[in-house]
Amino acid sequence: MLAKVHAAAIIGLEGAIVEVEVDTSRGLPSFKIVGLPDTAVQESRERVQAAVKNAGLIFPRQRVTVNLAPAALRKEGPAYDLPIAIGTLAASEQIAPEWLDGALAVGELSLDGSVRHIRGVLPVAALAREMGFRRLFVPQEDAAEAALIPEIEVVPVESLTALVNHLSGVVPIPAAANTRGPNGSVYDGPDFQDIKGQEHAKRALEVAAAGGHNLLMAGPPGAGKTLLARALPSILPEMTVEEALDVTRIYSVADLLPEETPMIHVRPFRAPHHTISNAGLVGGGNWPRPGEISLAHRGVLFLDELPEFGMRVLEVLRQPMEDKVVTISRARGSSSFPANFMLVGAMNPCPCGYYGDVQRECTCSSATVTRYQKRISGPLLDRIDIHVEVPRVDFDKLTDDRTGEPSDVVRARVESARAIQRARFRDTEITCNADMGPGDVLRFCELDDPGRLLVRQAMQQMQLSARAYHRVLKLARSIADLEGAEEIQTPHLAEGLQYRPRGGE
Repeated sequence: MLAKVHAAAIIGLEGAIVEVEVDTSRGLPSFKIVGLPDTAVQESRERVQAAVKNAGLIFPRQRVTVNLAPAALRKEGPAYDLPIAIGTLAASEQIAPEWLDGALAVGELSLDGSVRHIRGVLPVAALAREMGFRRLFVPQEDAAEAALIPEIEVVPVESLTALVNHLSGVVPIPAAANTRGPNGSVYDGPDFQDIKGQEHAKRALEVAAAGGHNLLMAGPPGAGKTLLARALPSILPEMTVEEALDVTRIYSVADLLPEETPMIHVRPFRAPHHTISNAGLVGGGNWPRPGEISLAHRGVLFLDELPEFGMRVLEVLRQPMEDKVVTISRARGSSSFPANFMLVGAMNPCPCGYYGDVQRECTCSSATVTRYQKRISGPLLDRIDIHVEVPRVDFDKLTDDRTGEPSDVVRARVESARAIQRARFRDTEITCNADMGPGDVLRFCELDDPGRLLVRQAMQQMQLSARAYHRVLKLARSIADLEGAEEIQTPHLAEGLQYRPRGGE
């Protein structure tokens, strides 16, 4: 007898329907799986047979053939265990095939018949709704994640026995409730009011947050660069539902979604070590997985001790910083992952860290300083909108009892600026000023005559490239948005220009 059950495969961040066909026929008992299965899928034979037996059901002592269609699509992972087991029970007439109409199933089986967690349930649920399935059978611990997708019945399956009882109507399983709910998450990192001094650097972070700009901080050791970077998410605007679903989908595919958090509401903050590889940063592997730049999507990618990262590792950032997406190509196909992140870098001015410091003498030679600073290429520096010096904090400021503005106050200004940008770009796919292209800059960043004169002089004196020119205008637009100004004025341009590096990349 032939039975068909629908499952799903994850390709990049998207899902693809896989039809699990199970045929039982007379002959010597055997169990074969075809359809380009990987090792984990081939091992389903042992898991399914043991799970069916230990669940109190009967595994057919016949010739059992399982085909995973389409055969040209490679199948990986243990998520096919549950649909293979259901199909085997339907083919051996232990459950009625019509009970599976309009349903899609995914899940890994334990030898005792219980159903285990799998990765990528959220894109599977989105695919099921898109393809018109009415029900989705998922592991019990993944049900809250799948229920984020509306308009589909999500059935949490604890064990194979419980699923059979549900399908037969003996003990129905209640559908999982939608867990999207309000945003109750709060960033638990440093607050702006805890940072003593560094008003200029905090202002730069506010401008960066308002427009989604990349930022590089340079200063001596212990000046507070890392603390400032870790406080940045506290002033970023809350994610919209669409942004939260985008981030949650990436973490679901990467299998990094916390058990108690079916939906991520706090913007990501990723801080990889400088020993990270190319694949770890941008993604990769035989089966491409998201890297750190995709895990930082809609959030912050913080690279501390920036010159210590390998030059080749840093250079692979250039294309994703421009395109906001990274494509990983392999012989068997390619996968694209979103990478719309804010890059925040921190560096010392030289190996000893005290070049230019007024209180401590630098011990590095001029050649050593130049060689150290050249570890970061000009094209990469040119893609960073804001360059800010972070000097050491003096004793009086450190011991001052007064506190600065709390992050809540700064975030309110940032959210007001982002609201202006959403209204400005409502008919486009742009989400913030940093995403504007050259055409958008011409349209939304018009200058008056004094502004043109100032920028003309700055381009000549600072040797700004065309990309740097556009980035100055986008910075000025963000500064104007923070003040609620409709037009870019000369003070906005002047502040934007001071964030360019001296000597002008």
